Amino acid sequence: MNRSDVAYLVVETFTQNEYGVMIPSTTKHKVFVDVASANQQEWFEGGRNGLNPQYRFTMFTFDYHNEKIIEYKGTQYTIYRTYIKNIDEIELYVELRKGNE
Repeated sequence: MNRSDVAYLVVETFTQNEYGVMIPSTTKHKVFVDVASANQQEWFEGGRNGLNPQYRFTMFTFDYHNEKIIEYKGTQYTIYRTYIKNIDEIELYVELRKGNE
């Protein structure tokens, strides 16, 4: 695989302020990915299950640490499914959820 595109895996953490309110903060780390549209079967099955499949990102397994959000071209997508292709590669299946755009 060529890994010709760049995306950012987003990690959201929460810290408590002096009033006990949880304040969210995010950090991003850059990863190199191959991007493909969700195929017809993924789109159909996802739609039946209330999902809105958009893309499939293929990346190196060691770059992924169970993040739930990936940012691609300025838009954040929710990772709803992963598939380990082999020891070196993982596929992330993502959808655009309301509030992510």
